[in-house]
Amino acid sequence: MTAQKVLFIGGTGRLSWSCVEGAIRKGFDVQVLNRGQNDARPVPAGAHFLKGNAREPETVRAAVQGMEFDAVVNFVAFTAEDVAFDLDLFRGRTGQYMFISSASAYQTPPARLPILESTPLQNPIWAYSQNKIKAEDTLVHAYREEGYPVTIVRPSHTYDKGVVPMIGGWTSIARMRTGREVVVHGDGSSLWTLTHARDFAKGVVGLLANPRAYGESFHITSDEAPCWNNIVLTLARAAGVPEPKLVHVPSDAIAAVDKDWGDALLGDMAHSLVFDNSKIRRLVPDFVCTTSFAEGAREMMDWFDAHPERQVSDPAKDRTMDWLIDAYRPRKPS
Repeated sequence: MTAQKVLFIGGTGRLSWSCVEGAIRKGFDVQVLNRGQNDARPVPAGAHFLKGNAREPETVRAAVQGMEFDAVVNFVAFTAEDVAFDLDLFRGRTGQYMFISSASAYQTPPARLPILESTPLQNPIWAYSQNKIKAEDTLVHAYREEGYPVTIVRPSHTYDKGVVPMIGGWTSIARMRTGREVVVHGDGSSLWTLTHARDFAKGVVGLLANPRAYGESFHITSDEAPCWNNIVLTLARAAGVPEPKLVHVPSDAIAAVDKDWGDALLGDMAHSLVFDNSKIRRLVPDFVCTTSFAEGAREMMDWFDAHPERQVSDPAKDRTMDWLIDAYRPRKPS
């Protein structure tokens, strides 16, 4: 029996690399199309590499010329224009087109929890999320008008060993390890869902070339939703800092001094998000999240300690944190 052929556009990012590995293990004939420039996550053994740049559409067209696929998964499409190009390119050449959207497309802030796939898509703050919604609209139209076999996947905050899932990234870890304070948005009590990429991949792979997924949307997340204070404490302990110094700063104050940082907070991370994953479990019984955040944090710090060249701090973020901490550090009574 001939293996089903899957094309991953992207394929070496924090979400997609584990999906490529999972598809290979499941016996798919995997093609990975990207620029071939990710040294941290090279194309996994067993995948066929196609060189192309998603930001240069003609290179993608040339790379897949004459090829047909059972499924195409695009991890680096962000706009309606991106998916419109893919729909034209792969029309009649793929059994499924899977778009990796974002859970930040859901109503922000949410009117009720947990989030369901039927929760409205509405984000009035973050342009990134608004563009994902427009891309989804384009795909839904293609499904309704011509039966194009589309599947929409909405990951929430997904991490792997190479990405620190907190404000400031590695900059915050470096600060904690040297005894400096770190910023936590709000009062740190909002709940936040964190999903390891290995677990996310189980859901994606289970949807590949699955006719029951055509015309459907799914979020794929863990059920683990610690508060932000505990997220930072877990990362600190994994980094060998048992008592980190946290300074709580209102999200709108952060937005006032750093728009990109603020948009991601006010348009997503500042609000409690908990998900109902019943829908993905009905279609993919193998979808069980087995990596706790504590385990993932330890793996992450072990990896960074083994790769000191990846321990890169952002001087601009460092200065911004210094300013915010000085402004919002609790004052001792005189």
